[in-house]
Amino acid sequence: MNGIKTEKNDQTAFIKEEPMVEEQEEESQINVFNNVLQQMENYTPTIPDAVTEHFLNKAGVNNDDNRVTRLISLAAQKFIADIVNDTYQLSKMKGSAQTARSSKSKEKKMVLTMEDLTPVLAEKGIKVKKPAYYT
Repeated sequence: MNGIKTEKNDQTAFIKEEPMVEEQEEESQINVFNNVLQQMENYTPTIPDAVTEHFLNKAGVNNDDNRVTRLISLAAQKFIADIVNDTYQLSKMKGSAQTARSSKSKEKKMVLTMEDLTPVLAEKGIKVKKPAYYT
């Protein structure tokens, strides 16, 4: 009978260890989140907080926490950076096909054009149409 009790005690010990592992994971996630918050306070995003606050107020969001404003600024910056990077890659791919045909080996300056930007924005769910006077 002692063997049976030992097995039950082992199972009980195993069950008790699982919540400890979950608590440790939760604590590590909280530590990571706190580190991100500290780094956000020291980082100045490209989009100023005042601009983000203006558009949040315009959208009807009342926000008193500067950390939320900074987080939204960072998210907007990331979104814009992804769009610009994808547009650059698309333009570079089109440009490499054009430069292979031409005999000039000069470096060209990359210019952000609506022709390159429109398909990338469409992938992100943003529709861009030219004004009537351009068509």
